[in-house]
Amino acid sequence: MGKFCKCNGRLLCMCLLPCMMTGHLLIYIMVSIFITISYAPPKITVHYIAPGISANTSALASHPLGSFWNLRLEDSALWNRLQHAWDRQHNPILRGNTTGIMKKPKAQLLTEIEDECLSDCMSRKCSVPRVHDMNSFPEQMREFIKSMHCREYPLLINQPGMCRRNNDSFGVDSPMLLMAVKSQVGNFENRQAIRETWGHSGLVRGESNKKGGLVRTVFLLGRQDSSTGPHPDLKNLLELENQKYGDILQWDFRDTFFNLTLKDLLLWQWLQQYCPTATFVFKGDDDVFVRTDALLDYLHRRREEHNLWRANRNEDDMNLFVGDVISNAMPNREPSAKYFIPENFYKGAYPSYAGGGGVVYSGSLALRLRQVSERVHLFPIDDVYLGMCLHRLGLSPSHHPGFLTFDLPVTDRGNPCAYRSVVLVHKRSPKEMLTLWKQLQSLHGQC
Repeated sequence: MGKFCKCNGRLLCMCLLPCMMTGHLLIYIMVSIFITISYAPPKITVHYIAPGISANTSALASHPLGSFWNLRLEDSALWNRLQHAWDRQHNPILRGNTTGIMKKPKAQLLTEIEDECLSDCMSRKCSVPRVHDMNSFPEQMREFIKSMHCREYPLLINQPGMCRRNNDSFGVDSPMLLMAVKSQVGNFENRQAIRETWGHSGLVRGESNKKGGLVRTVFLLGRQDSSTGPHPDLKNLLELENQKYGDILQWDFRDTFFNLTLKDLLLWQWLQQYCPTATFVFKGDDDVFVRTDALLDYLHRRREEHNLWRANRNEDDMNLFVGDVISNAMPNREPSAKYFIPENFYKGAYPSYAGGGGVVYSGSLALRLRQVSERVHLFPIDDVYLGMCLHRLGLSPSHHPGFLTFDLPVTDRGNPCAYRSVVLVHKRSPKEMLTLWKQLQSLHGQC
């Protein structure tokens, strides 16, 4: 009986072994087939973005060092599509690809991505681009979209001799600091308060009578008309103001919140033509207060540091851009907010930028910003647009704790000694500017 069981066990094992091997083989084949069917090779991203102008040449970089916007191409975001089209258009790798998208004509490329608004910018006539949900944009955004390709506007009031030595009684070749203040036609009181306080043009001493420099101030204005609301006719008053002070720059575009970006763009163009040798540029709003003497001291230190640094390098450009830096910011999606940006216009995070009413940057960087701005589509928030242009250059803004975008603590605002570490504070009315300026002038080391 035992022998019979042994024989049956061996026979059973011999019978089951091929079945088990066949079963394993079938499972292996089925898994292999499933993996083969479900596998897809990784997609190769074709939207390579060159980083822009290199440090020591005006030519494009030879290869992309990293993504620019770090955004995926979003079909529902108008600005993203237009910018990606420009990025590919200016990319040296894709430009040299005989089979790539860059061989397509520019007009065809833009048509495939999005029809740009083609119009006569000077006549202020513009056809609405073919955007599927144009009516879903707020009216202010629709107006911006219709003219966002317009970058050239005639000067109504110019100051061509602002930086010329032959018109300068101080015997200085060029301004140490050009103060460019964004204003509006009706803000006479703000401009006058600035002229009498921190924006005074001429030789300005540094803090505690230290080395200062020549300061020139200009006010950046657009045009007020019925499309921006009911306004009294102030043209004659503005002309009289300009005749007396000679510090107004006015362009023929509508002065709206979303057009503030144009003031940066047109300022850079003006600088290149009329004031290319300004050492530093301050750009701010007409409701901020600046301790100009402290700012000059800071800029002198930075220039001395740069001169020491460049002694060991063959590089003259100073990439200074300073303010209250905001990082990791996202667009405001609240329709009632002043800074509302719809998701169908822009998707993604903002690059680091300096906000809050005032920044300062080197004159050489201003000329580079003008150049790179030709490859960055206009954006309706001016501070963010500056951050985009910096990012395109491969640069980042530097944070300075003395740029107070959200003001001092309430308990310190009336104490003049609390302003000793401040470079810029936002906001101040004309009356507050005059009062604070007088208080600071009379301190004389009391703090």
